[in-house]
Amino acid sequence: MFGFGKKKKTISITAPITGKAVALEQVPDPAFAQKIIGDGIAIEPEQGVLVAPFDGHVVHLIDSYHSLVLAHDSGLELLVHIGVNTVSLQGKPFKPHVKTGDKVKKGQTLIEFDIAQIKEAGLPVITPVIVANGDVVAELKANTGSVTANSNELMEIVLK
Repeated sequence: MFGFGKKKKTISITAPITGKAVALEQVPDPAFAQKIIGDGIAIEPEQGVLVAPFDGHVVHLIDSYHSLVLAHDSGLELLVHIGVNTVSLQGKPFKPHVKTGDKVKKGQTLIEFDIAQIKEAGLPVITPVIVANGDVVAELKANTGSVTANSNELMEIVLK
Protein backbone atom coordinates (compact mmCIF):
# COMPACT_ATOMS: atom_id res chain seq x y z
CA MET A 1 0.00 0.00 0.00
CA PHE A 2 2.79 2.42 0.89
CA GLY A 3 5.49 0.80 -1.26
CA PHE A 4 7.50 -0.36 1.76
CA GLY A 5 9.76 -3.27 0.99
CA LYS A 6 9.18 -2.82 -2.72
CA LYS A 7 12.24 -4.11 -4.56
CA LYS A 8 13.74 -1.42 -6.76
CA LYS A 9 14.78 -2.48 -10.25
CA THR A 10 18.49 -2.29 -11.06
CA ILE A 11 19.58 -2.01 -14.67
CA SER A 12 23.10 -2.69 -15.91
CA ILE A 13 24.12 -0.51 -18.83
CA THR A 14 26.90 -2.15 -20.85
CA ALA A 15 29.45 0.06 -22.61
CA PRO A 16 28.07 0.98 -26.04
CA ILE A 17 31.50 2.02 -27.36
CA THR A 18 35.05 0.74 -26.82
CA GLY A 19 37.30 3.37 -25.30
CA LYS A 20 38.00 5.21 -22.06
CA ALA A 21 35.06 6.07 -19.81
CA VAL A 22 35.47 9.47 -18.15
CA ALA A 23 33.38 11.75 -15.94
CA LEU A 24 30.73 13.79 -17.75
CA GLU A 25 32.44 16.95 -16.49
CA GLN A 26 35.25 16.29 -19.02
CA VAL A 27 32.93 16.89 -22.00
CA PRO A 28 33.79 20.31 -23.53
CA ASP A 29 30.14 21.36 -23.71
CA PRO A 30 28.42 22.91 -20.68
CA ALA A 31 25.04 21.31 -21.46
CA PHE A 32 26.64 17.90 -20.93
CA ALA A 33 29.41 18.77 -18.43
CA GLN A 34 27.01 20.55 -16.07
CA LYS A 35 24.45 17.72 -16.44
CA ILE A 36 21.82 20.11 -17.80
CA ILE A 37 20.73 17.43 -20.30
CA GLY A 38 21.02 14.69 -17.67
CA ASP A 39 23.36 12.54 -15.60
CA GLY A 40 25.61 9.88 -17.04
CA ILE A 41 29.16 9.36 -18.24
CA ALA A 42 31.22 9.94 -21.38
CA ILE A 43 33.49 7.72 -23.48
CA GLU A 44 36.57 8.73 -25.46
CA PRO A 45 36.10 6.26 -28.36
CA GLU A 46 38.92 4.04 -29.61
CA GLN A 47 36.68 2.37 -32.20
CA GLY A 48 34.00 3.97 -34.34
CA VAL A 49 31.17 1.59 -33.55
CA LEU A 50 28.16 2.27 -31.31
CA VAL A 51 26.30 -0.85 -30.14
CA ALA A 52 23.13 -1.31 -28.13
CA PRO A 53 23.91 -1.35 -24.37
CA PHE A 54 20.74 -3.38 -23.66
CA ASP A 55 17.70 -4.92 -25.35
CA GLY A 56 15.15 -2.24 -26.18
CA HIS A 57 14.11 0.02 -29.01
CA VAL A 58 15.20 3.19 -30.80
CA VAL A 59 12.97 6.02 -29.58
CA HIS A 60 14.58 8.56 -31.91
CA LEU A 61 17.48 8.56 -34.36
CA ILE A 62 18.52 12.16 -35.07
CA ASP A 63 18.42 13.01 -38.80
CA SER A 64 22.18 13.67 -38.95
CA TYR A 65 22.83 10.24 -37.33
CA HIS A 66 25.18 11.58 -34.62
CA SER A 67 22.78 10.90 -31.76
CA LEU A 68 19.97 8.62 -30.71
CA VAL A 69 17.69 7.85 -27.80
CA LEU A 70 17.20 4.22 -26.75
CA ALA A 71 14.49 2.89 -24.45
CA HIS A 72 14.92 -0.06 -22.10
CA ASP A 73 11.90 -2.29 -21.38
CA SER A 74 11.82 -0.77 -17.87
CA GLY A 75 11.09 2.66 -19.35
CA LEU A 76 14.62 4.01 -18.81
CA GLU A 77 15.77 6.12 -21.77
CA LEU A 78 19.39 6.65 -22.76
CA LEU A 79 20.73 9.41 -25.01
CA VAL A 80 24.02 8.67 -26.79
CA HIS A 81 25.57 11.69 -28.51
CA ILE A 82 28.63 10.85 -30.65
CA GLY A 83 31.09 13.74 -30.34
CA VAL A 84 30.44 17.40 -29.55
CA ASN A 85 28.82 19.74 -32.10
CA THR A 86 28.83 16.86 -34.60
CA VAL A 87 25.38 17.87 -35.88
CA SER A 88 27.37 20.37 -37.99
CA LEU A 89 28.83 17.44 -40.00
CA GLN A 90 25.35 16.77 -41.46
CA GLY A 91 25.66 13.00 -41.11
CA LYS A 92 28.83 12.60 -43.21
CA PRO A 93 31.00 10.55 -40.78
CA PHE A 94 28.03 8.46 -39.57
CA LYS A 95 26.53 5.26 -40.97
CA PRO A 96 23.30 4.27 -39.21
CA HIS A 97 22.29 0.60 -38.99
CA VAL A 98 18.92 1.33 -37.31
CA LYS A 99 16.02 3.73 -37.65
CA THR A 100 13.50 5.26 -35.25
CA GLY A 101 11.14 2.57 -33.96
CA ASP A 102 13.50 -0.40 -34.48
CA LYS A 103 13.76 -3.05 -31.78
CA VAL A 104 17.41 -3.71 -30.84
CA LYS A 105 19.30 -6.48 -29.08
CA LYS A 106 22.20 -5.89 -26.69
CA GLY A 107 25.44 -5.76 -28.70
CA GLN A 108 23.73 -4.96 -32.01
CA THR A 109 25.55 -2.33 -34.12
CA LEU A 110 23.53 0.91 -34.13
CA ILE A 111 25.82 3.45 -35.79
CA GLU A 112 29.32 3.30 -37.28
CA PHE A 113 31.31 6.53 -37.23
CA ASP A 114 34.63 7.78 -38.59
CA ILE A 115 36.70 9.06 -35.64
CA ALA A 116 39.38 10.55 -37.93
CA GLN A 117 36.82 12.49 -39.97
CA ILE A 118 35.28 13.97 -36.80
CA LYS A 119 38.72 14.99 -35.49
CA GLU A 120 39.71 16.42 -38.91
CA ALA A 121 36.65 18.68 -38.66
CA GLY A 122 38.17 20.01 -35.42
CA LEU A 123 35.48 18.50 -33.22
CA PRO A 124 35.87 16.47 -30.02
CA VAL A 125 34.87 12.83 -30.45
CA ILE A 126 34.11 12.33 -26.73
CA THR A 127 30.67 10.71 -26.51
CA PRO A 128 28.24 11.47 -23.68
CA VAL A 129 25.97 8.61 -22.56
CA ILE A 130 23.11 10.27 -20.67
CA VAL A 131 19.98 9.15 -18.86
CA ALA A 132 17.37 11.10 -20.83
CA ASN A 133 14.58 10.64 -18.28
CA GLY A 134 16.39 11.14 -14.98
CA ASP A 135 13.10 11.46 -13.10
CA VAL A 136 12.84 7.62 -13.03
CA VAL A 137 16.34 7.18 -11.51
CA ALA A 138 16.91 6.71 -7.78
CA GLU A 139 20.65 6.04 -8.04
CA LEU A 140 23.29 6.03 -10.77
CA LYS A 141 26.76 4.51 -10.43
CA ALA A 142 29.18 5.01 -13.30
CA ASN A 143 32.46 3.18 -13.94
CA THR A 144 35.43 5.04 -15.37
CA GLY A 145 38.50 3.64 -17.11
CA SER A 146 38.96 1.36 -20.08
CA VAL A 147 35.74 -0.18 -21.42
CA THR A 148 34.97 -2.61 -24.22
CA ALA A 149 31.69 -2.37 -26.12
CA ASN A 150 29.17 -5.08 -25.24
CA SER A 151 31.49 -6.37 -22.50
CA ASN A 152 32.10 -4.04 -19.55
CA GLU A 153 29.43 -2.47 -17.35
CA LEU A 154 29.38 1.29 -17.89
CA MET A 155 26.62 2.26 -15.47
CA GLU A 156 24.39 0.65 -12.88
CA ILE A 157 21.07 2.41 -12.52
CA VAL A 158 18.52 1.88 -9.76
CA LEU A 159 15.03 2.96 -10.75
CA LYS A 160 12.63 4.70 -8.35
